Amino acid sequence: MLLPLTQGLVAAAMLLAVVALGYALLDRLINDWLLGLAALVELGVLVQLVRGLVGIGELDTGERKATFAAYLVSLPFVLALTLWGAIKDKTRWAMSAVAVGAFAVAVMTLRLQQIWDLHA
Repeated sequence: MLLPLTQGLVAAAMLLAVVALGYALLDRLINDWLLGLAALVELGVLVQLVRGLVGIGELDTGERKATFAAYLVSLPFVLALTLWGAIKDKTRWAMSAVAVGAFAVAVMTLRLQQIWDLHA
């Protein structure tokens, strides 16, 4: 994995989580700015996906490969599905779900980096 990309992705996902939580507290709906930030996070996740799939052979055990692949492949769907739900649902809870989804992306990205670093 690319450590600078991981750090930037975690920072962007946490920023998205804080902004979405602020929107939930202010009872605001999803807007273009928030979707743009989410698209940036999703782009970073997709770059990590490609990099991870290219380098998965470098991991030493089958268990690590399976765990790494499970996190890697499911990660792009987390934020996409929460955003889709937020667009469909016009309540405060939709933005809370986006905040939780963005936080999950940050945690899963850190876990990917941790698994990757075990073989280094």
